[in-house]
Amino acid sequence: MASTRDWFETVEEAQHRARKRLPRSVYLALVAGTEKGLTASDNVAAFDEITWRPHVADLHAKRELATTVMGQDVSMPVLISPTGVQAVHPDGEVAVARAAAAADVAMGLSSFASKPVEEVGAAQQKLFFQMYWVGDRETILARAERARAAGAKGLIMTLDWSFASRRDWGSPPIPEKIDVRNALRFAPEVLRRPRWLATYLRSGGVPELSVPNLALDGEQPPNFFGAYGQWMGSPLPTWEDVAWLREQWGGPFMLKGITRPDDARRAVDAGVTAISVSTHGGNNLDSTPGAIRSLPGVVDAVGDQVEVLMDGGVRRGADVVKAMALGATVVMIGRAYLWGMAANGERGVQNVLAIIRQGIDEALLGLGKASVHDLTREDVVLPPHFTRS
Repeated sequence: MASTRDWFETVEEAQHRARKRLPRSVYLALVAGTEKGLTASDNVAAFDEITWRPHVADLHAKRELATTVMGQDVSMPVLISPTGVQAVHPDGEVAVARAAAAADVAMGLSSFASKPVEEVGAAQQKLFFQMYWVGDRETILARAERARAAGAKGLIMTLDWSFASRRDWGSPPIPEKIDVRNALRFAPEVLRRPRWLATYLRSGGVPELSVPNLALDGEQPPNFFGAYGQWMGSPLPTWEDVAWLREQWGGPFMLKGITRPDDARRAVDAGVTAISVSTHGGNNLDSTPGAIRSLPGVVDAVGDQVEVLMDGGVRRGADVVKAMALGATVVMIGRAYLWGMAANGERGVQNVLAIIRQGIDEALLGLGKASVHDLTREDVVLPPHFTRS
């Protein structure tokens, strides 16, 4: 379907529209990547190196995309990856939750999200809550229990973060709050994007840069920088901490950020039910290989002991199928849906999910597969030295 005013046919087009619609600082925060951006670039470029081995006859007229992730039945092997402080649209994570629910896919919600877990949980029944190791054990467990009470079915513990934030092209300025001084400072770039500003004004305000899901009962939510400071000041988590939180939670538990086979085996030993091969979207330790390169080694290390997910660089349904051919059970998307929301709100997120669904189906058709569960490494061709483990 060709692009129209209200519909875009590729994620690349969604990114183009997001760039035109968002203030420069907001857009650059989405693009992100640390230092030289090697990992962020490789997350995307690595998919281009994987090629197909298609069939041309005896193809299946219908293909099955449905699967399960962390105990939840979903219509396709895609999970909304948790991303923090979604200032691209006033409805933020609630719009994403509604779009994901309409597409019958599960969603991860960041502890650094701009919307409370209670609001998001009311819009999305298949919800997983993502946590960093911020604070002491008692506080961390209290946040997890708050998420459980709001309907979270599983927990995602993210560990792939080393607080690297330098960017060779310059980091976008992020204000601590929108006061008169900062409003004047950012006015020139905001006024160049009147549609984005009008969307917020119609909602009754400007972006709130608070982090409501790090607050406990009766506490005032910290702003982003206050929350980030708490995180940086917390003791670094150990494998014992991972095992403790998994045991305390007692339900589906994903460890996000694995790239090495030995870490994958340690995660299995800690009792997790799922791991995600991830580079934090290239926002962590630059020069880490793209996540898809690390996926086969991790899959080989853990077999079917746990679900193995992957995120990083996914821009089309074909990328999902390539990851599944290399052993992923489900693939997570991040920037893709954020660009969709920036381009057209909730409908833009639905648009992105529809594009990816169609791309998965088309790839299965070309490969002669009746189901996403039939994919194997024989369906793709990897160049020499593609994998990293």
